Amino acid sequence: MSPRKRRALAIAGGLGLLALAAALVLNALQSNLVFFFSPTQVMAKEAPASGSFRVGGLVEQGSLRREADGLTLRFVVTDTAHTVPVSYQGLLPDLFREGKGVVVAGKLGPDGVFRATEVLAKHDENYMPPEAADALKRAGAADAGAAPAQAMRAEAR
Repeated sequence: MSPRKRRALAIAGGLGLLALAAALVLNALQSNLVFFFSPTQVMAKEAPASGSFRVGGLVEQGSLRREADGLTLRFVVTDTAHTVPVSYQGLLPDLFREGKGVVVAGKLGPDGVFRATEVLAKHDENYMPPEAADALKRAGAADAGAAPAQAMRAEAR
C-alpha cells in the first residue's frame, strides 16, 4: 500500500472514530435531557407522553395525602389555572409544604397521574424556582412569593 493511500485510510479511520464519539456524546446528552412544563402545558398535552420531564407550580392546599404504606404520597401541583395529580414514593424535602413552590421530575402515567422520582422544594422564604414562577405568571395569578423571587433574581444580577 502506498503512503498516500495509508494516510488517506488513517484520516478516514480518525474521522470515523470522531463521528462515533460525537454520536455517543450526543446520545448521552439527549437521554439525560429533562424539560420543564407547567400544569397547563401538561393538560394541553404539550408534555411528552413517554419520557421524563419536570412539572412545577404550587402544591395545592389540602391535597397532600399519605398512603397506608407510609412512603407513598399523593398531592396536586397547580399553576392556579390547571392541576396535575402527583404520586411520589420516598422522603420529601424538609421545606416541602402545601401552598409552596415545588418542581417534580418523573413521568406521566397512562391514568394521568404524574409518577415523580424526584421532588424539589423551594429553599427559603424568598425563592421559587424561576421556571415555576414564570409558569405561575403565565397562568395569570402568581402568588405573593413570586414578587420576592423576581426581586431576588434582579439583585443577583
